[in-house]
Amino acid sequence: MTDHAHAPRRAIVTAGDSGIGRATAVALAAAGMEVAITWHSDQAGAEQTAEEARTHGARAITAQLDVADIPACGDVIDSLVGELGGLDVFVNNAGTGSSTPFLDLSLDDWRHVLDTDLTGAFVCLQRAARAMVAAGNGGRLIAVTSVHAHQPMVGSSAYDAAKHGLSGLMKNLALELGSAGISAVSVAPGEIATPMTGQTDADPHAQDRPGIPLGRPGDAREVAALIAFLASPPAAYISGASVVIDGGMLQMGPQAGAAIESHEWRTT
Repeated sequence: MTDHAHAPRRAIVTAGDSGIGRATAVALAAAGMEVAITWHSDQAGAEQTAEEARTHGARAITAQLDVADIPACGDVIDSLVGELGGLDVFVNNAGTGSSTPFLDLSLDDWRHVLDTDLTGAFVCLQRAARAMVAAGNGGRLIAVTSVHAHQPMVGSSAYDAAKHGLSGLMKNLALELGSAGISAVSVAPGEIATPMTGQTDADPHAQDRPGIPLGRPGDAREVAALIAFLASPPAAYISGASVVIDGGMLQMGPQAGAAIESHEWRTT
């Protein structure tokens, strides 16, 4: 077995054009890394992320990536590794979801969510891992999953299944790649104030969330700070874990269940 705790220098962050991805790319740049930022449809957003990363003195590049374009999505990762000259940290942040009851969910919608959140993630993680193993310097694989990798939500059967699968995949990677000095960790956010939750530019501290113990959504920069720590040398021994960052939301099961006074939750 090998032990690699050297300072990481090169990172890829998928879906770095907004939200958690943008905050993560900037946080890694602030930590001294060159960053490659991918975007699906918002090229301008990715360029804004790159500009912010460069204010920290970091090199930043961008590329278009559709993780549901399988297996071509892996070729984009290979290309970015080549452009960076190697890879130390890969953050699988790209994802999508649906809000459709299980009985109404179409096979096409199911496949799109699974392709984006799980199969495309597999392809990209595999390409990143192969590059790390070939280089022999270890590395960090970090997947942004969700609290719904731990607990389900009505209307999110495809998303829940995909995130459970991705979390399980990361545990397997920790087993198989540890001897190469590669750690694999999931980061499971709760409600975070980002465009994905309909809270573009919202101040999370100004939002009231009675159902979350801390009483507010999270800030994307809080998630990014966790990811930056997990990518750092002091976190070298963390692998196979799913680190939840949700303001205590997952602890609310019995408490919330006892407080519900109608059956509306079954169809919302």
